[in-house]
Amino acid sequence: MTGERPLAGRTALVTGASRGIGRVVAESLAEAGVRVWCLARSGSAVNELAGRIGGEALVADITDDLAIWGALDDMAATLGGPPDIVVNSAGLFAIATGAKETVQRFDEILDVNLRGTFLVNRALLPSLLERGSGLIVNLGSVAGRKAYKGNAAYSASKFGLRGYHEVLLEELRGSGVRACLLEPAATDTPIWDALDPDGNPRLPNRDQMLRAEDVAEAVLFVATRPGTVTIPVLQIERA
Repeated sequence: MTGERPLAGRTALVTGASRGIGRVVAESLAEAGVRVWCLARSGSAVNELAGRIGGEALVADITDDLAIWGALDDMAATLGGPPDIVVNSAGLFAIATGAKETVQRFDEILDVNLRGTFLVNRALLPSLLERGSGLIVNLGSVAGRKAYKGNAAYSASKFGLRGYHEVLLEELRGSGVRACLLEPAATDTPIWDALDPDGNPRLPNRDQMLRAEDVAEAVLFVATRPGTVTIPVLQIERA
């Protein structure tokens, strides 16, 4: 995309921006000319990213209602309204069967992957609908449409996200606000580090996975469609 700035002048919020897919999405949007608000709970990482890409840092835990609402209120006050693009990429991933997953970890994963997305959207939707424009990208997963052993909590969160997104599509129809559920296959990010997929025959090797840059390109593709075009669901896989 060198030399191209197809989204110049737009604004965006990216959650989970301190690492992995969220970080690369924020970088790619900034390269395309977007002023990006980078939200994450890791202050040092998100401040470094925001400074480097010329964006703004929002330090808040996606599971902390008051912190999230406060951060988004501050962003809206600076912008004079909601951002043009919202990318919900904050997420947790773990592998455990339903017989071994702990209740605490199950709750944590649903809090971030499902409830966190709802929380951000709930905070911004009224002003997006009032304005009559905007794009919400909810980051799902192949595990939200296909069952894998050991994905008890993660799949529950992503299948739930798909259900929530389907309702959101119906509620946004005709409003001018668009939403896309982006469902990538396994993507090579730091979330796999502790799992050593290359050493586990039940997991895909990292060289068989998508790259975070592939997912970011998909976000850019959706964001650069004309306002008259909507992409309700976009599934991407490694060829």
